[in-house]
Amino acid sequence: MRPDIATVHAALDQLCDPEIPVVSLREMGILREVYMSDTGVEVVITPTYSGCPAMEQIHDDILQSLQQIGVHGQVKTQLAPAWTTDWMSDSAKEKLRAYGIAPPNCQSTNSSQVVRFTRRLQDNVIACPRCGSSNTTITSAFGSTACKALCKCLNCQEPFDYFKPY
Repeated sequence: MRPDIATVHAALDQLCDPEIPVVSLREMGILREVYMSDTGVEVVITPTYSGCPAMEQIHDDILQSLQQIGVHGQVKTQLAPAWTTDWMSDSAKEKLRAYGIAPPNCQSTNSSQVVRFTRRLQDNVIACPRCGSSNTTITSAFGSTACKALCKCLNCQEPFDYFKPY
């Protein structure tokens, strides 16, 4: 029996990013495509950056989710085009903010699929996700994960992560 694609989508929509449990894989833009093949369901994912340690967990979570609804499937990792923060939904950005992570606040440099290294992280105005102040500073280019920078609000004095634009 062929699985209903709506059921598959509903199951996959429940999966969250292992490093940021308040946003789904779909909202993050990691879940790229779901389609039916002769062998079952094919799920295509793209990591937020190559070498992302969460990808193995994401792969396993997808297979387990499919298995729980009785569906045979495969997960394919697609590196090109490279993931960009432009793929994040507006709801993901708002959920990040509510969770205490400043979302990327500008268009990525990657939208034309050409990697450019012209924008410096310090050039971004980063609002504190707790108090909203723009009086913030970057304390480290790498935060709790490589895709985030560690910042500090100079008004409320709270540290926070900033999801860097890619």
